[in-house]
Amino acid sequence: MTQRETNPYKFSDSNKRYQTYDYYTKHTFGGKCARIPLDAGFSCPNKDGTRGSHGCIFCLSGSSAAIGSDLHEQYDTAVEAACRKWNPVGYIPYLQANTNTYAPPHVLRRIYAEAASLPGAVMLGIATRADCLDDDVIAEISAVSEKIPVTVELGLQSASDATAERIGRGHTFEEFKEGYRRLRAAGGRISIGVHIINGLPGERCEDMFETAKKVARLAPDQVKIHLLTVLCGTRLEKLYERGEYVPMEREEYVNITCDQIELLPERTVIARVTGDAPQEVLIAPEWSRRKTEVTNMIDKELYRRGTYQGCRCEKTYEA
Repeated sequence: MTQRETNPYKFSDSNKRYQTYDYYTKHTFGGKCARIPLDAGFSCPNKDGTRGSHGCIFCLSGSSAAIGSDLHEQYDTAVEAACRKWNPVGYIPYLQANTNTYAPPHVLRRIYAEAASLPGAVMLGIATRADCLDDDVIAEISAVSEKIPVTVELGLQSASDATAERIGRGHTFEEFKEGYRRLRAAGGRISIGVHIINGLPGERCEDMFETAKKVARLAPDQVKIHLLTVLCGTRLEKLYERGEYVPMEREEYVNITCDQIELLPERTVIARVTGDAPQEVLIAPEWSRRKTEVTNMIDKELYRRGTYQGCRCEKTYEA
């Protein structure tokens, strides 16, 4: 029998032993949906001096666009590219660059409405920070969710406050949880995604394991697992050049990612198991350029272990 035929994980119709984003969109919208990244010109409190001035240690320079500019043009170009690769049944405009709740309510209202009304849109994605979710912001998200489902993606990166300080994150894990809970309490057609990064400076496998356990207790709708990559023009590049940061080896990354998948709730969508660094500015690790190899190794390792998403989940959730 094939890996697919013997797969014990129930939210899969392939050899994948975790719930992929493609599986989720297929069973939610009837087929593959393409995420369309958009830059609406937002800033970030970790760059403008509110929380910090330089952004996180791995962060590239911010957006150069004016707020709300050229969303239709960006969208049309990306949709055309997506259609050359796939035959999507719908599109998910994804406000990705910087902190996409960091603006006055009337600006958010206009941008969210424009993005939600783009042709073929079936859901809206909003990337932000959990410390940028005050009552007015959540009200705007709730309002647009009455027209279209919304996924709010919260960058956590690590549940360790020591790591957060080391990378210049600008908030604590308790602050993250406070924003998460307030957004969850809003209800409606709002789902929550959480981003974590493996290989952050100073972290051991035990720290990454603990981050996954703490995220699992929040029972997010989605999780994205990223590899930390060294990019040109970041503060991390300087550490790497001085020999003060060494990227993860591929086998180590595969093993800890499999550990994390086993810990996460079985219904959580694993929207990524590694990152997509801009190839033109990627410095290290070189192996991260071969994304398909990494995802295949994760599949093979879960099969070798005889494990799958949620098999080690503690199922003790926080309110």
